[in-house]
Amino acid sequence: MARKKKALPLLEKVTITGVAAEGKAIVKIDDLVVFVPYVVPGDVVDLQVKRKKNKYAEAEAVHFHEYSSLRAKPFCEHYGVCGGCKWQVLPYSEQIKYKQQQVEDNLRRIGKIELPEVSPILGSEKTELYRNKLEFTFSNKRWLTYEEVKQDVKYDQMNAVGFHIPGAFDKVLAIEKCWLQDDIANRLRNAIRDYAYEHNYSFINLRNHEGMLRNMIVRTSSTGELMLILICKIENDEEMKLFKQLLQYVADSFPEITSLLYVVNNKCNDTINDLDVHVFKGNDHIFEEMEGLRFKIGPKSFYQTNSEQAYNLYKITRNFAGLTGNELVYDLYTGTGTIANFVASKARQVIGIEYVPEAIEDAKVNAGINGINNALFFAGDMKDMLTQEFINEYGRPDVIITDPPRAGMHQDVVDVILFAEPQRIVYVSCNPATQARDLQLLDPKYKVTAVQPVDMFPHTHHVENVVLLERR
Repeated sequence: MARKKKALPLLEKVTITGVAAEGKAIVKIDDLVVFVPYVVPGDVVDLQVKRKKNKYAEAEAVHFHEYSSLRAKPFCEHYGVCGGCKWQVLPYSEQIKYKQQQVEDNLRRIGKIELPEVSPILGSEKTELYRNKLEFTFSNKRWLTYEEVKQDVKYDQMNAVGFHIPGAFDKVLAIEKCWLQDDIANRLRNAIRDYAYEHNYSFINLRNHEGMLRNMIVRTSSTGELMLILICKIENDEEMKLFKQLLQYVADSFPEITSLLYVVNNKCNDTINDLDVHVFKGNDHIFEEMEGLRFKIGPKSFYQTNSEQAYNLYKITRNFAGLTGNELVYDLYTGTGTIANFVASKARQVIGIEYVPEAIEDAKVNAGINGINNALFFAGDMKDMLTQEFINEYGRPDVIITDPPRAGMHQDVVDVILFAEPQRIVYVSCNPATQARDLQLLDPKYKVTAVQPVDMFPHTHHVENVVLLERR
């Protein structure tokens, strides 16, 4: 006989006290730490526990007795269902306060190293429409909201284009208006959706991978250029003919598109890095501009998704590097070479290393476009490329700039940095927790002398942090 599941408790009239990781709020009840989404400090709520371990639990607010004076009204109609922008209920001034606290707590509790005073976080001037790239997913299984389910009616249209519902890979929430990107993204998505509805185009079934329309990516830039990538599954010539009719409709309806591209993806996953990208109209790229530099952005290129804050982030990085024109700079995890090319005019030479070969090709192209001839770029896994032999061949860096992925730096990379002994290290991170771990590993030879948090993603818990380390 199956063991009966123990009922999880209802916690009544609980006052939320703080903000924790992953955009959730927090309250401590006796020895139990409870994490709750979509509430703010000061809310008085009943909490239904959904999952419980020995020392912590996850719960959801099922009734509000009192709303916090801190609470802001969400501006997006999809708030609380979409899963993104979870901090809309917090005023922006409070969001950045908690992000500052998150950075300081991580560096102190995990790093356990001597720190200077952490500079006040640099907030984003734009808190809406700040992204330059969004990806939407098509699905033949539209997510029904709680209100729609309550109506208990049969819906004629179950296709949708929008965002994946957290925890339901095959369900997509139909997005009417998203506040993350310029409104052109909304107009494009909704026009393509309506055309597909009217002409009975099939949307992908994310379980059995049947259906034509899969994904769409919209990229905008400060130059006013616009890229749209439509991704489809095509089985025969007739389907390709239909798909190109859709592309022609888009081209005719949106003449402002400067790069209209498409990808045929018949795989069982959504990645397009290994697939050919075809030009239907216009160029195969757009350009981004920053301080007189032009950066070519292709359909697979990485570029910071908040262009205006990226500029501020790179200025801080360059300032921390303290370049005089005589330095050899290593830019680790260089991506498409944006930071490397941005600081090149202030350095004797810059060497960029990145594991994605296509990104390195973009970096070289961007150097050429901007007439930068003192930058070298190498492709390969960082721990395999950055070796003592590499340093002996290309020279000991005076400055190392490192901007690793969320997992931080491999121990082998840290060891080679310690061997190289640059005068200064500028560590840019999108994850202060792994950054703190790495700072502790560097601590025997390096002292942290400056810390500058930067908010790239308003209404989310994500925060960037730039740290300057100087050789002891």
